[in-house]
Amino acid sequence: MPADGSSDSQNEVVGLSNARVSRRSREMLDLVNRLHSTGVQAEMDLPVIAVIGSQSAGKSSLIEAISGIKLPRASGTCTRCATECKLSRSDRPWTCVVKLQIMTDANGQVCKTRNVPFGAPIQDKDEVEERIRRAQRAILNPSTEAKIFLDGGDVDEDENAVSFSKNIICLEISGPDVADLSFVDLPGLIVSTTDGNRGDIDLVRSLVDSWIKKPSCVILLTVTCETDFNNQGAYEIVREHDPKGDRTVGVLTKPDLCQEGDETFWVDLVKGLNIPLSNNWFCVKQPTPSELKKGITWQQARKNEDTFFMTKEPWASLPEERQRYLRTSNLTERLSVILSDLIATRLPKIQDELKALLQKTEEEKRKLPKAPSSDPVGEVLQALNVFTIDITKRMQGTPDEDGVLQTIRPRQVKFQRAVRATAPNFQPFESGREDSQLEDPSFLSNEEIFSTESQEDENPPIYIDQVQDRAQKAVTRELPGNYPFVVKEMYIKQFLTKWHAPALELFDETYDILKQEVLRVVDAHFNRMGRGLAANRVTLIVQEHLESCAERTREKIEWLLDVESMPTTLNTHYFADYRDKFLAHYRGARPKASGLSANLQSYTAPGPTEYPSGFQESVSRVLSGLSELGISAKPEDIPKMLPSDPMEPAIEIMASVRAYFQVAYKRFADMVPMTIDHEIVLGLNKGLEKALRDGLEITGPNAREACEALIEEASTISLRREELQKRLDTLKLASQELRTLKLT
Repeated sequence: MPADGSSDSQNEVVGLSNARVSRRSREMLDLVNRLHSTGVQAEMDLPVIAVIGSQSAGKSSLIEAISGIKLPRASGTCTRCATECKLSRSDRPWTCVVKLQIMTDANGQVCKTRNVPFGAPIQDKDEVEERIRRAQRAILNPSTEAKIFLDGGDVDEDENAVSFSKNIICLEISGPDVADLSFVDLPGLIVSTTDGNRGDIDLVRSLVDSWIKKPSCVILLTVTCETDFNNQGAYEIVREHDPKGDRTVGVLTKPDLCQEGDETFWVDLVKGLNIPLSNNWFCVKQPTPSELKKGITWQQARKNEDTFFMTKEPWASLPEERQRYLRTSNLTERLSVILSDLIATRLPKIQDELKALLQKTEEEKRKLPKAPSSDPVGEVLQALNVFTIDITKRMQGTPDEDGVLQTIRPRQVKFQRAVRATAPNFQPFESGREDSQLEDPSFLSNEEIFSTESQEDENPPIYIDQVQDRAQKAVTRELPGNYPFVVKEMYIKQFLTKWHAPALELFDETYDILKQEVLRVVDAHFNRMGRGLAANRVTLIVQEHLESCAERTREKIEWLLDVESMPTTLNTHYFADYRDKFLAHYRGARPKASGLSANLQSYTAPGPTEYPSGFQESVSRVLSGLSELGISAKPEDIPKMLPSDPMEPAIEIMASVRAYFQVAYKRFADMVPMTIDHEIVLGLNKGLEKALRDGLEITGPNAREACEALIEEASTISLRREELQKRLDTLKLASQELRTLKLT
């Protein structure tokens, strides 16, 4: 290229087709073009050049100069949708393929991106303008079949369904004299409309913002020298998104129409003295309206541009290093280099971003409820089967810390403690001797799962003289020394009446635990099925079934309480053993025997090398004498041989009642939890599946309709799934395109 910046030949190939730019760069540009074709630019930041400017800024002429084609100019239709130009050098004859990239449907809703061919490939450049005009009509009338605008005679541009569209016209231009470059021509910015529709102004602004806000968008800002810079507005919009000017390329148009005295301002932009940009300001000269009417050729336009900048001041006097910012050819080549460098930088990151987007979208889709199947009955039956199996597993017990049985167990222990605490607080002392304190029976310490200390003390003390008095008052025709059983029965029923409350409390707590657990399981299995009808109905049915089990359990508990109301036991061995132990315990606590009893409780036989104490020697002699008589005895049995106590009848009553309590309370403390477990915990699963089938009406003649209603999902879910699937399709298609270029 000469020092003045002019071209050696009007047919010189510029941009990425230049030999200075590698073949790999062209491959990467092709790849990005294919990525744009997938529509993935709506999901991620792809390298792109976006051409923006105010209306009448010379943007269309600039596009024509770069692409070598003519754009429609009548009625401003060309500014009502974005036009993507994909230019590529080829050894084959010049060709232009027109496509409609549909990303929104007739209602403006996002849809799966489709690239629809609009007519056969064009070989004659003169046919491009009319084809684009018809393509724009098709874009602006989305409810009408595109073929009508392609083949029909209706091209009335004053009748469109929409004013502007987010869908895109794609031009794929290739040929020997075509630059390797891609860009998007955005609708021109407007400040007013003939019909006063503010919505159109905002729509264009929103469309422009959606493109140029992305960090990988190179902004090609067109500014006309014909109008005051500050009145054009486009630069203010650009500065919002690129305040430092790092990704903006400025282009001055119509330098032949600048007002006298304003030349210095425009030239200073190109010199970098005013409003500097990282990629500088360029200046181009396009054909005048009269030249366009005469049908000036692209080659002649480029020649006229060269002549203008070589002869017209102050442009012709610019130094050599600034001459490269004049002319369309220099701009095109610079844009090619900028885009190539951006693509080379962004591609590795695009691959990572695309992978992350795929994973995120797939995860979002997985979180959605499963789509209804074509076999609604089978789906519902399978869901019920899995649900009942899960319920059974949980009721049988799981090793989880917060499992059902683990949650119930502390309540069972509390119930046992509550029943144990109802033991009668017999005191083998006369009333009025509050200073006397009965020690806990040592023989119970090894068989209780919890301490007995203070539990009996919570009950009012029953003194031995009170028992004796009650027994004597109950005598009817009994022989001397005999007392009616009703006395023992009275004391037994006193503690039996206290068992009702803890038994029902255990039941209530177990019921609440089961209810909460069942509701959680229902929610886990059915909250994602359909619109919520399945979860609601299953919840009601399961609650009714649980209540049925609960009612049956309450009846069984009441039955157990009724059975216990009649004191009896066949466990005579344990009863007799406890009775003897309590007799010795109470007798040993009597005042005359308390000292001896205390010594015997702490008694230990002397070791083989120890010299026995006087007490140990006395105990040994007693036990030896009994042994000689054939009586086997232990030290703790000695209090039983003490002289008769006048309170002996009362002691016998106390020992019998207390012994029966031990037998009865252990029996009851087992049976109530076992009954609850059998009837409502393990029993919950009995008949549950049948109750669900019958309640949901999924086994009769209308089973299919019933199941379809259960799995019918909310429209918001189906729309979201469709949206995510469209995004996945786009991302996967883009991923396939990325794999065609091996990144190194």
